[in-house]
Amino acid sequence: MSWCGLDEQSFHLCCQLLLQQSEQLNDGWSWEVVQGSDEGYLKKTALRVVNINPSRKWDLEGLNSESETQSCQDTERDQSAPVSTDDADDFKGNFDEEVVEDDSVCSEAAGSSLVLQYEYHILFSCSYSVPVLYFRAFTLEGRSLSLEEVWSSVHPNFRLRLQSSPLNTITLQEHPLLGQPFFMLHPCRTEEFMRPVLQEAQHRHRPVNFVLTWLSVVGPVVGLEVPLKYCTLLRPAASPD
Repeated sequence: MSWCGLDEQSFHLCCQLLLQQSEQLNDGWSWEVVQGSDEGYLKKTALRVVNINPSRKWDLEGLNSESETQSCQDTERDQSAPVSTDDADDFKGNFDEEVVEDDSVCSEAAGSSLVLQYEYHILFSCSYSVPVLYFRAFTLEGRSLSLEEVWSSVHPNFRLRLQSSPLNTITLQEHPLLGQPFFMLHPCRTEEFMRPVLQEAQHRHRPVNFVLTWLSVVGPVVGLEVPLKYCTLLRPAASPD
């Protein structure tokens, strides 16, 4: 495999398999079609209890510099090799060993706990040939979170690593299908962390659903957990025929 991207057809197949598993697990994913268009995206909504400290200032300028974004956009991509089946457990286990959960770190003395509603969208990026995670967050009163508040809601273990990790940064972008402001995990380093996963799966002759494997890595950064039970449904979902 010369490169570990997707074509749009393979992306839709991966989404179809994920939706089959989500239905069995009652995990809440759905496929939304844009009115007047053949295009669509995966969608899930969830409530989260988060600790937000509005007085804490984050170095957003450094995290979202124009030079880094331009560098990502200038990276040339080869044609993608289709990946249409699923296995996430090995790589997610390795990543979780690096990001150790610590509830004591998650609680900041000056912060306050809020119940927020998150809306997650997974779209296909033709420019990068990979899935992209868009999301937005609201208070129960309907107020949208600012970029600084979103950064405050990210678990400290992830927040401290984002600049140096392959997961990249959170930015505010226009949703390419809806034309509305959404937060986004920029995809320009997706190849960096997906390549070894797919190479190892290919070496072991194990099926991998690109979208689900990718989501198990990037989702927890913004509070979107992927149940391990998806892995137990791997074999049936990997054989749609």
